[in-house]
Amino acid sequence: MAVSGLCFACKPHFSLRPPLFYCFRKIRFCSVAAIETLDEPVIQGAHFSPAKNVSGEGSKLSQWKKLNSQDLGISTSNISKPTRKVLNGLKTKGYEVYLVGGCVRDLILKRTPKDFDIITTAELREVVKAFSRCAIIGRRFPICHVHMDDTIVEVSSFSTSARNFDRGLTYELERPAGSDKKDFVRWRNCLQRDFTINGLMFDPFARIIYDYMGGIEDIKKAKVRTVIPASTSFQEDGARILRAIRIAARLGFSFSRETAHFVKNLSCLILRLDKSRLLMEMNYMMAYGSAEASLRLLWKFGLLELLLPIQAAYFVRTGFRRRDKRSNMLLSLFSKLDRLLAPNRPCHSSLWVGILAFHEALSNKPRDPLVVAAFSLAVHNGGDIPEAINIAKNINKSHDSSFHELSEPQNLENLTLVNEVMSLAASVKSTLSEMTDEHFVSQAMSAYPQAPFSDLVFIPLALYLNVCKVFQCVTMGAEKGFVAKQGSRIDYELLALGSLRETRHTFARVVFDTVYPLDRT
Repeated sequence: MAVSGLCFACKPHFSLRPPLFYCFRKIRFCSVAAIETLDEPVIQGAHFSPAKNVSGEGSKLSQWKKLNSQDLGISTSNISKPTRKVLNGLKTKGYEVYLVGGCVRDLILKRTPKDFDIITTAELREVVKAFSRCAIIGRRFPICHVHMDDTIVEVSSFSTSARNFDRGLTYELERPAGSDKKDFVRWRNCLQRDFTINGLMFDPFARIIYDYMGGIEDIKKAKVRTVIPASTSFQEDGARILRAIRIAARLGFSFSRETAHFVKNLSCLILRLDKSRLLMEMNYMMAYGSAEASLRLLWKFGLLELLLPIQAAYFVRTGFRRRDKRSNMLLSLFSKLDRLLAPNRPCHSSLWVGILAFHEALSNKPRDPLVVAAFSLAVHNGGDIPEAINIAKNINKSHDSSFHELSEPQNLENLTLVNEVMSLAASVKSTLSEMTDEHFVSQAMSAYPQAPFSDLVFIPLALYLNVCKVFQCVTMGAEKGFVAKQGSRIDYELLALGSLRETRHTFARVVFDTVYPLDRT
C-alpha cells in the first residue's frame, strides 16, 4: 500500500479513509516520499507476532547463539571499575547479572562504551538494599541509579522490564519450544531492544554472550537493523529514528534496507517528541565525536530540514547533494571538533550550538580569514581583541580558500580589524537569536517549496544564554579576572560541564584548525 506525498506518522491514530492527515504541530502537511510497506502492514503498538516478525527471524532457536566472550576478545578488564563493583555486589548476593545493550556491542567492537547498563534478576527494591547509595528513579520505566566512585551505574530488573513489556501486548507471549525458562526471560527482554546490535546480553561471570536477535551477524555486516519491523518500532518510539542515525554515524554502519526505508519515510514522527528529548538525542549526535557523520546522515535521510532547517538551507543553497561525499565549511568545523571528542570525552551542548551559530553568521556574510582568526583568538582569551589581532597577524599559514565563507584577504588595518571582529561577534549573537526564533526558523527553507515545513526550536532559554556567554566577551570588552587557557590539553570533565574557559579554548581550536588546516603551509 502506498499513499502519495503524505505521511501517516504525523497523526498518532490514523485510518486509511481520510485523504489528508494533519500534523500535530500547527497546520502542517508532511511533504515526504510515499510510504511503501515492503509487504508488511503498518501496525501501531506491539501488535505483531515475535515468532514471525522479529527482524532476521531472531526468535528461531536455530539462530540463537551463545558465544564465549573471550573468543570475541572481551576481557572483564574492559568493564569500568564502578560497573564491576556493582556487578560483584549483586552477584555475591546470589542474583544473576548481565550487561546489556550498546555497551556489549561496543566491547565486541573494541570501542569504549559511553556507559554500562546492567540488568539483574533482583527486584529494584533489593538492588536498593544492596548498595548504600542507590535510588529508584522513573515512574513509567523505573530503574536504579547506583552511585559508585563518583559515577552513576544504571541497573534495571528483569521483572520490572517484563511487566512494562507485557502491558503493551495484545496476546500472551509463549516460550519458544526447546528453550528453558532463563532463555525465555533473556529473550523476552532482548525483544524490547531497539536494534539487533543492541539486543545482546553479556554474563561477565560465565563469560557468555547471548545473541537472540542476530546482533552478532549484523555487527559483522556493519548493519543497523530494528529488532521488530521498522515501521512498528519507529511508531512505538520516534526517538529510535534519531538513535538509528546516531548509532550508524558513530560506528560507521549502514542501515538495513527496511530500516533505511522507514527512517526516511517516517521521519516526521520525530516532531511528536518533547523538545527536551530532541535536545538530548541531538546532543548525543553532536557532542560525542560523531557530529560530522550525524549531519551527513540527517541530511541524507531528510531529517536535517526538520531539526535544523537553517543548516539544511545552507546545504541546499550551496548545492550539497543528499549523498554528497564532498565537504564544506560546516562539515569541516564538526570534523575538527570530532577529532577532539569521544563517547567518554563529550563536550557541553553550548559548544556545538555555538559552532552552528558561528558558521551561519559566516555563511550569511563571508569574512576575511584574518578577521575569523582574530575573532576565535579573542573568544579564547576572554575578549582581548588587540592581543588577538597581534597574534593573528603573525600567522604564517595559508587559509583554506575552498570555503565560500572566507573572503579574499584584504590586508586590513588594525582599527578596521577591530570593527570587523566586533561585527562578526554581533552577527553570531544575532544568528543565535534567529536559531531560537520559531518564525525565523520556519522561513529558512521557504525558498525550497519541496522541503517539509518546520518551525521546530529545541534550544531552551538556558542553553541560549550559555552560548551567549561564550561570545559576549568580544562585544563587551575583556573580562576582568578571566585567565585564558595555556597549552593544548583539554580538561574534558570541565568541558562536559560547560566551563567557559574550556569551551572557549576548544571553540578557538576548532575554528583555527578549520580555517588554517595543518596540511597547508
